[in-house]
Amino acid sequence: MKAVILNICPVAKIIDITHNIPKFNIPMGAFILASASTYFPINTIHVAVVDPGVGVSRRPLLIETKNSFFIGPDNGLLVLAAEKQYIKRIFVLENPALMLKLVSNTFHGRDIFAPAAAHLLNGINPLFFGSQINKLRKPAFTKISRNQKSIMGEVVYIDGFGNIITNIPADELNQNLYGKLITVKSPTSKSTIEFCRSYSDTNIGELLALIGSHGYLEISANQANAAAMTKIQIGDKIVITAP
Repeated sequence: MKAVILNICPVAKIIDITHNIPKFNIPMGAFILASASTYFPINTIHVAVVDPGVGVSRRPLLIETKNSFFIGPDNGLLVLAAEKQYIKRIFVLENPALMLKLVSNTFHGRDIFAPAAAHLLNGINPLFFGSQINKLRKPAFTKISRNQKSIMGEVVYIDGFGNIITNIPADELNQNLYGKLITVKSPTSKSTIEFCRSYSDTNIGELLALIGSHGYLEISANQANAAAMTKIQIGDKIVITAP
């Protein structure tokens, strides 16, 4: 992919975010992309490939947001990041002139996504890449639901400390919750814990909830492993109930 980009746009500056997403794990890829892309300069072109549906009916996309561009498969991988930056336009990558001459059925990252990024960087107008659409595919892990007192989301990532990171963004939560107790229910546990500002706001070993550095709700523990304590796993549904 890097070779393709540099052949089309030799002045491209390529920065790797990660190559350590577990195979086929679209939710984790989506979370990492949404977390990291915020800190790149305006008009950065982000190419993301976690694509178990390559070669079938899922669409290859170019998304233009208020701040930057996202290129990748329409399988939910781009949704969290793109919506975080306010989507302006969405295009399906259809123009064969802006792909490699030979497009395989199994490596669209090299044959479609990388060329699209390079041509975009060369100044090709997004309108030339393909037809414009209005909606992205939004899998369950990108959605949250709520009623008057509860909000339900999904665990999208568990970091090396055992912090449980959900898809619930900070702006979906009442900021008056700080210092109050909330109930966290998962398929494996139910806990009443304090909504805190930092990990050290509770005693060592105690569970807590907070808005982490990524801007999403975390279930954590002070100097302990919250995932091990609760048996919560990536993909679990989480229901948060506030007083």
